[in-house]
Amino acid sequence: MRIIGGKYKAKRISVPHNITARPTTDFAKEGLFNLLNNRIDFEDIDVLDLFAGTGSIGFEFISRGARSVVSVEQSDRHCVFIRKVCNDLKIENLMLIKGDVFRYIASARVKFDVIFADPPYELTKINEIPDLIFKQELLKPDGLFVLEHSAKNNFEKHPNFSSHRHYGNVNYSFFEV
Repeated sequence: MRIIGGKYKAKRISVPHNITARPTTDFAKEGLFNLLNNRIDFEDIDVLDLFAGTGSIGFEFISRGARSVVSVEQSDRHCVFIRKVCNDLKIENLMLIKGDVFRYIASARVKFDVIFADPPYELTKINEIPDLIFKQELLKPDGLFVLEHSAKNNFEKHPNFSSHRHYGNVNYSFFEV
């Protein structure tokens, strides 16, 4: 895994073999951040990274100047890895929450400029995630929600859907307030 841009650009991070997350490919991550770069001023934004996995997306936002990242991950193993990378890179503005994403969404009282979710592709409740984000009003005005998913999911009929992009087998649906 590597960080594509910003302060930690080209930094390679070794992911242990016991990590079961499917990290976003560098190709897909680079495509995503090229798109975001044209829409967002990364400096001083607050980001929510749901299903954080290896923390790759959160680290990318931090590297590019995000004010804060809240990463939510349920796996103990993945949380240990994210904490280790934060310690190694001396990252202090990433708050890691070990817990269930759906419980976090239901109880969150903070609003974010960008929300990124990369749930397991086989998650049965994946189609509910956009509705939950907007029901809880977790985005700030002009905020952006990005959902990574497989090709079998289609969110074009969602009232907050704005666009879709794909990079290889990785699909991103974008939603706005």
